[in-house]
Amino acid sequence: MKVNVQSVNFNADQKLIDFVQGRLDKLEHYYDKIIYADVFLKVQNTSIKENKVTEILLSIPGGDVIVKKTCRKFEECVDECVGTLTRQLKKKKEKMSAKVS
Repeated sequence: MKVNVQSVNFNADQKLIDFVQGRLDKLEHYYDKIIYADVFLKVQNTSIKENKVTEILLSIPGGDVIVKKTCRKFEECVDECVGTLTRQLKKKKEKMSAKVS
């Protein structure tokens, strides 16, 4: 799966990009028809500590899946997004297998 990482208002280091790539690669265990993923990492200029926003768009046949989370750290956000995407992909796979049966 092709992963495009875009960082807004800061420069993402290679360690963070590798972390995102590793987490998203695990999604292919649950749903193998993922075409690509667009990841947007943003830092909001606010006084609160939860100013990191992660938005993940997965392109899959039949439509796109979008998840957006706000946390203290990007790693937290990515983990939460991947958890949500895992649930959504499992549900989609169950629906597709129910239609085939």
